[in-house]
Amino acid sequence: MRADLDYFRTFGRYNQWANRRLYAACAQLSEAEYLKHRPVFFGSIHATLNHILVGDRLWLGRFTGHPAAHIKSLDQILYPEFAGLRVAREAEDAAIINFVDGLDEPTLNSTLRYKSMGGESSAFPLRQLLGHYFNHQTHHRGQAHGLLSQTNVPPPELDLLFYLREMVPAS
Repeated sequence: MRADLDYFRTFGRYNQWANRRLYAACAQLSEAEYLKHRPVFFGSIHATLNHILVGDRLWLGRFTGHPAAHIKSLDQILYPEFAGLRVAREAEDAAIINFVDGLDEPTLNSTLRYKSMGGESSAFPLRQLLGHYFNHQTHHRGQAHGLLSQTNVPPPELDLLFYLREMVPAS
Protein backbone atom coordinates (compact mmCIF):
# COMPACT_ATOMS: atom_id res chain seq x y z
CA MET A 1 0.00 0.00 0.00
CA ARG A 2 1.48 3.33 -1.11
CA ALA A 3 0.37 5.03 2.14
CA ASP A 4 2.68 2.77 4.16
CA LEU A 5 5.67 3.69 2.01
CA ASP A 6 4.81 7.38 2.36
CA TYR A 7 4.51 6.94 6.13
CA PHE A 8 8.06 5.63 6.48
CA ARG A 9 9.40 8.20 4.02
CA THR A 10 7.85 10.91 6.18
CA PHE A 11 9.60 9.48 9.22
CA GLY A 12 12.92 9.41 7.39
CA ARG A 13 12.62 13.12 6.68
CA TYR A 14 11.25 13.92 10.13
CA ASN A 15 14.23 12.12 11.65
CA GLN A 16 16.62 14.31 9.65
CA TRP A 17 14.71 17.48 10.58
CA ALA A 18 14.67 16.61 14.30
CA ASN A 19 18.36 15.68 14.33
CA ARG A 20 19.32 18.94 12.65
CA ARG A 21 17.37 20.92 15.25
CA LEU A 22 18.83 18.97 18.16
CA TYR A 23 22.40 19.18 16.86
CA ALA A 24 22.01 22.92 16.21
CA ALA A 25 21.04 23.39 19.85
CA CYS A 26 23.90 21.17 21.08
CA ALA A 27 26.35 23.20 18.97
CA GLN A 28 25.59 26.16 21.24
CA LEU A 29 26.90 24.33 24.31
CA SER A 30 30.41 24.66 25.62
CA GLU A 31 32.45 21.48 25.21
CA ALA A 32 32.37 20.97 28.98
CA GLU A 33 28.55 21.23 29.12
CA TYR A 34 28.16 18.98 26.10
CA LEU A 35 30.45 16.27 27.51
CA LYS A 36 29.38 16.66 31.16
CA HIS A 37 28.43 13.44 32.93
CA ARG A 38 24.70 13.46 33.65
CA PRO A 39 22.30 11.00 35.31
CA VAL A 40 21.09 9.21 32.18
CA PHE A 41 21.58 5.74 30.74
CA PHE A 42 24.50 6.64 28.44
CA GLY A 43 25.97 9.26 30.81
CA SER A 44 26.10 12.42 28.68
CA ILE A 45 24.54 14.24 25.77
CA HIS A 46 27.49 13.21 23.60
CA ALA A 47 27.26 9.52 24.52
CA THR A 48 23.50 9.54 23.94
CA LEU A 49 23.90 11.06 20.47
CA ASN A 50 26.60 8.49 19.70
CA HIS A 51 24.26 5.69 20.79
CA ILE A 52 21.55 6.90 18.40
CA LEU A 53 24.08 6.76 15.56
CA VAL A 54 25.25 3.30 16.67
CA GLY A 55 21.66 2.02 16.61
CA ASP A 56 20.97 3.63 13.25
CA ARG A 57 24.05 2.08 11.69
CA LEU A 58 23.29 -1.35 13.11
CA TRP A 59 19.72 -1.34 11.85
CA LEU A 60 20.42 0.27 8.49
CA GLY A 61 23.16 -2.31 7.97
CA ARG A 62 20.67 -5.08 8.66
CA PHE A 63 18.06 -3.51 6.38
CA THR A 64 20.49 -3.14 3.48
CA GLY A 65 22.38 -6.38 3.98
CA HIS A 66 25.62 -4.55 4.80
CA PRO A 67 26.18 -5.18 8.53
CA ALA A 68 28.06 -2.55 10.53
CA ALA A 69 30.87 -4.89 11.58
CA HIS A 70 32.90 -2.05 13.10
CA ILE A 71 30.33 -1.60 15.87
CA LYS A 72 31.20 -3.66 18.93
CA SER A 73 28.83 -2.32 21.60
CA LEU A 74 25.70 -0.21 21.98
CA ASP A 75 27.60 2.37 24.03
CA GLN A 76 30.50 2.64 21.59
CA ILE A 77 31.71 6.18 21.00
CA LEU A 78 32.04 6.33 17.23
CA TYR A 79 33.10 9.99 17.20
CA PRO A 80 34.87 11.50 20.22
CA GLU A 81 34.21 15.09 19.09
CA PHE A 82 30.95 16.84 18.31
CA ALA A 83 32.02 18.11 14.88
CA GLY A 84 32.77 14.63 13.56
CA LEU A 85 29.59 13.22 15.06
CA ARG A 86 27.52 15.97 13.45
CA VAL A 87 28.97 15.29 9.99
CA ALA A 88 28.39 11.56 10.44
CA ARG A 89 24.82 12.20 11.60
CA GLU A 90 24.07 14.21 8.45
CA ALA A 91 25.48 11.44 6.27
CA GLU A 92 23.51 8.76 8.12
CA ASP A 93 20.28 10.74 7.82
CA ALA A 94 20.85 11.06 4.06
CA ALA A 95 21.43 7.28 3.88
CA ILE A 96 18.22 6.65 5.84
CA ILE A 97 16.22 8.82 3.44
CA ASN A 98 17.83 7.08 0.49
CA PHE A 99 16.86 3.70 1.95
CA VAL A 100 13.22 4.54 2.67
CA ASP A 101 12.86 6.27 -0.69
CA GLY A 102 14.05 3.06 -2.37
CA LEU A 103 11.62 0.78 -0.55
CA ASP A 104 8.91 -1.00 -2.49
CA GLU A 105 5.88 -2.94 -1.30
CA PRO A 106 7.39 -6.43 -1.58
CA THR A 107 10.42 -5.36 0.47
CA LEU A 108 8.30 -3.55 3.05
CA ASN A 109 6.15 -6.69 3.41
CA SER A 110 9.13 -9.03 3.70
CA THR A 111 10.55 -10.65 6.81
CA LEU A 112 14.02 -9.57 7.90
CA ARG A 113 16.23 -12.26 9.41
CA TYR A 114 19.20 -11.00 11.37
CA LYS A 115 21.47 -11.72 14.30
CA SER A 116 21.59 -9.52 17.37
CA MET A 117 24.92 -8.21 18.61
CA GLY A 118 24.90 -11.17 21.02
CA GLY A 119 24.49 -13.61 18.12
CA GLU A 120 20.81 -14.43 18.68
CA SER A 121 18.87 -15.12 15.47
CA SER A 122 15.65 -13.16 14.97
CA ALA A 123 13.08 -12.63 12.25
CA PHE A 124 10.41 -9.93 12.13
CA PRO A 125 8.38 -8.18 9.46
CA LEU A 126 10.45 -5.33 8.00
CA ARG A 127 7.59 -2.86 8.49
CA GLN A 128 7.60 -3.57 12.24
CA LEU A 129 11.37 -3.23 12.45
CA LEU A 130 11.16 0.11 10.64
CA GLY A 131 8.64 1.23 13.26
CA HIS A 132 11.09 0.17 15.96
CA TYR A 133 13.94 1.94 14.14
CA PHE A 134 12.22 5.31 14.06
CA ASN A 135 10.79 4.86 17.57
CA HIS A 136 14.28 4.11 18.93
CA GLN A 137 15.60 7.35 17.44
CA THR A 138 12.74 9.36 18.90
CA HIS A 139 13.14 7.74 22.32
CA HIS A 140 16.83 8.59 22.62
CA ARG A 141 16.45 12.04 21.05
CA GLY A 142 13.96 12.64 23.85
CA GLN A 143 16.62 11.70 26.38
CA ALA A 144 19.11 14.09 24.77
CA HIS A 145 16.39 16.75 24.70
CA GLY A 146 15.83 16.27 28.43
CA LEU A 147 19.56 16.55 29.09
CA LEU A 148 19.73 19.70 27.02
CA SER A 149 17.00 21.17 29.24
CA GLN A 150 19.50 20.90 32.13
CA THR A 151 21.72 23.45 30.38
CA ASN A 152 21.33 27.12 29.52
CA VAL A 153 20.45 26.25 25.89
CA PRO A 154 16.71 25.90 25.36
CA PRO A 155 15.82 22.56 23.80
CA PRO A 156 14.12 22.87 20.40
CA GLU A 157 10.64 21.62 19.56
CA LEU A 158 11.03 18.13 18.15
CA ASP A 159 7.48 16.82 18.00
CA LEU A 160 6.35 15.36 14.70
CA LEU A 161 3.49 17.83 14.69
CA PHE A 162 5.95 20.74 14.47
CA TYR A 163 7.66 19.05 11.53
CA LEU A 164 4.33 18.52 9.78
CA ARG A 165 3.29 22.12 10.37
CA GLU A 166 6.56 23.33 8.91
CA MET A 167 6.46 21.00 5.91
CA VAL A 168 2.76 21.23 5.15
CA PRO A 169 1.41 24.59 6.33
CA ALA A 170 -2.32 24.64 7.15
CA SER A 171 -4.50 26.05 4.39
